[in-house]
Amino acid sequence: MIIYPAIDLLDGKCVRLSQGSYDKVTVYSDDPAEIARGFKSAGASWIHMVDLNAARTGIPENQHVIARVARETGLSIQTGGGIRSLDTLKKWFDEIGVSRCVIGTSAIRDKAFTEKAIAMYGDRIAIGLDAKNGEIAVDGWTQGSGVRVVDFALTCKSIGAQTIIYTDIARDGMLTGPAVTSTRELVEATGLSVIASGGIGSEEDVRAVKTTGCSGVIIGKAIYEGKVRLDVCLQSE
Repeated sequence: MIIYPAIDLLDGKCVRLSQGSYDKVTVYSDDPAEIARGFKSAGASWIHMVDLNAARTGIPENQHVIARVARETGLSIQTGGGIRSLDTLKKWFDEIGVSRCVIGTSAIRDKAFTEKAIAMYGDRIAIGLDAKNGEIAVDGWTQGSGVRVVDFALTCKSIGAQTIIYTDIARDGMLTGPAVTSTRELVEATGLSVIASGGIGSEEDVRAVKTTGCSGVIIGKAIYEGKVRLDVCLQSE
C-alpha cells in the first residue's frame, strides 16, 4: 500500500479543508515546496497535490507551485483539481512532469473526455470518486450528482479506468477514522486499484485501511497535526 502525503493548494498556500468546505480552511504553510521536501526526507516517493482553486472553478491557478515541487523534489506527483480538457492533461504530463492526474467532476459530466484521457494515458489517469451521503459530489465537493459511488466506479472500469481515488467527504479533515467498510466494498465490487482518502487520524487508522485491500492511502491533516508519523508509516507500508 502506497502512502500519499497530501498537499492541498489554495491561493498558493498549503491548506486543509474540513469536510470539503471552503469556509473551513486551515493554512499550514505559505511554502508548499518546503512541505514536500519534508515529505521526501521522511521517505515518501509519491505525494498527492490538489489545486483547490481549480477544483471549484475549473481554472488552474496553482500549476506553478506544483511545477516547482516537481522540479525541486523529484517526487512522483499525483495531482487533481479542475482537469477538464486534454490540453490541460498534456500540460500536466509534458510540461510540468506529474506522474498521474486525477479526473473528478469531468468524469461525471464528460464521458467522451474521460474515455479519450484513459485511452491516451492509461493508468496515468485516476478517477476521483468523492462521496457525500453515498453519491458522487462534483465542483470541488459543492454539489451532489445523484450518481451512486459503486455504480459509477463500475462505469469507469467499463471504459478502461484502472485506478480510483475514493474520498468520504464527511470524514475528510475530521481525523475520525477512514471509511473502512465502504472502501473494502469498493475494492471487492470493482477489482480496481483503490486509493483511500479521508478520515485518517492515527497510525492505527493507516493499519486498518490497509486491511481493505486498497492499493494506497492519502494522508493530510493527520500528518500536519502530528497524529501520524509519516516516517514510521512509510517504513511499514
